[in-house]
Amino acid sequence: MIDMLALALFGGLLVYAACTDIASLTIPNWVSIALAGSFPALGLATGVDAIDIGAHLAFGLGALCVGFFLFQANIIGGGDAKLIAAVCVWTGFGAYIPFLLWTTVSGGLLALVLVSARQVLPQTAAYPAFISHLLQKQNGIPYGVAILGGGIMAIPSLPFDFGALTMP
Repeated sequence: MIDMLALALFGGLLVYAACTDIASLTIPNWVSIALAGSFPALGLATGVDAIDIGAHLAFGLGALCVGFFLFQANIIGGGDAKLIAAVCVWTGFGAYIPFLLWTTVSGGLLALVLVSARQVLPQTAAYPAFISHLLQKQNGIPYGVAILGGGIMAIPSLPFDFGALTMP
């Protein structure tokens, strides 16, 4: 039961982060804090070793350091860097490769679609405000959506028992 709570929390926070990123090109800090902060408690409650939890936290800290440098180089946004680090707390070493792969693929597809839409669709007041904001060429890409895609694809490799979700 705690495993399902962990899945709901992980997925729900990623969905919320993606939605706020689409709406405003920002990811609230509390989302990343809640995501990273909930892992140790849920991990302990489901039987993850304390040493493994420490390794996950250290991995997330390392990802935050890398994200800081990517932010300073103006490659990714600060909210994206913090969200990636929070997801890395959950993935640890074991689920990082699927997370990285699918985040990259999702991000590439998202960028391709958004850049194409910015070229093809006219700027008009008929769109909702968030669509008009996304279609402005000077605005960035809501990479929280790509992080959501990578996070979802990494779920089978997370250190929780989601066996109830698989089909017999």
